[in-house]
Amino acid sequence: MNTFGRNFRITTFGESHGPALGAVIDGCPAGVPLETTDIQPFLNRRRPGRTPLASPRKEEDRVEILSGVFEGRTIGTPLTMIIYSTDAQSKEYDELKEVFRPGHADYTYQKKYGWRDHRGGGRSSGRETVARVAAGALAAKCLTLKGIVISSKICSIHGATTPDGMEEEIRKALEKGDSVGGILEIRATGCPPGLGDPVFGKLDAIIAGALMGIGGVKGVEIGEGFQAATLFGSENNDQMGAEGFLTNHAGGVLGGISSGEDIIIRIAVKPTPSISRPQRTLNIDNKEVTISVKGRHDPCIVPRVQPVAEAMLALTLFDALLEQQKYQNFSRDITK
Repeated sequence: MNTFGRNFRITTFGESHGPALGAVIDGCPAGVPLETTDIQPFLNRRRPGRTPLASPRKEEDRVEILSGVFEGRTIGTPLTMIIYSTDAQSKEYDELKEVFRPGHADYTYQKKYGWRDHRGGGRSSGRETVARVAAGALAAKCLTLKGIVISSKICSIHGATTPDGMEEEIRKALEKGDSVGGILEIRATGCPPGLGDPVFGKLDAIIAGALMGIGGVKGVEIGEGFQAATLFGSENNDQMGAEGFLTNHAGGVLGGISSGEDIIIRIAVKPTPSISRPQRTLNIDNKEVTISVKGRHDPCIVPRVQPVAEAMLALTLFDALLEQQKYQNFSRDITK
């Protein structure tokens, strides 16, 4: 499934070591001011090679808009963005052609399709997210026009919660040929009440699915999340006064519909599965082998997941906003 959304629909394309990746967006309203400069800062935050603690793959990730924009504004037709790859080193993966890397999708892709692109994971690679970020940047731009702002922060890396401590955990893992994961918080402020569709289109369910769709994300919680299981109802309920909600334990969603409070999500990101430490695995002949994954990999993907998570939340909320406008327009028409 390569398409996301009902109203603001994105279809992403491309593989890790293919010539390019990108997104086709259908359903973007006409008249939105848009230049590549609106998209590029989001891609810059995601791209590799920015720090010594990230993958050294050197990709500029320059976005080009091929269609859907005229004289600096969207025109309501399918909008295509493309990002060319210039620094793929596919030969590094030759020895992995017939081996399943632990923690990767190699084995499951082989079982599903009977064939796979072994170069950097192909479609299952984290590089696929460059297309999501490009599309999400446009969604975020549309949301800001409605006063909705998406932000995020790193809560912890391998248990460390201070900037120096997080960096040290990544550095220690890198020195040992290992990797670490962490926790991110993503927040939407200014979201109006009423977004989301009961019963099977709940906003929090779609948000959770969108974020779980990011490779490496293994857990999602909204508001108090798992902590809510330790509270009394009197502690967890968000009471209301004349000025509105007195607390936001629900994380901005009640009954699957936005409450108007900040939408607050935390996600658990697993350690990068590509590590140089020897690991046991199987080859395509079902024989045990030991591998050490070479190549250029992040010892921690959490910082680079940040803009991806923001993009997926932006895509979800803008899609829900467009859906809600259908209800509002219909209601206005029948009550005139």
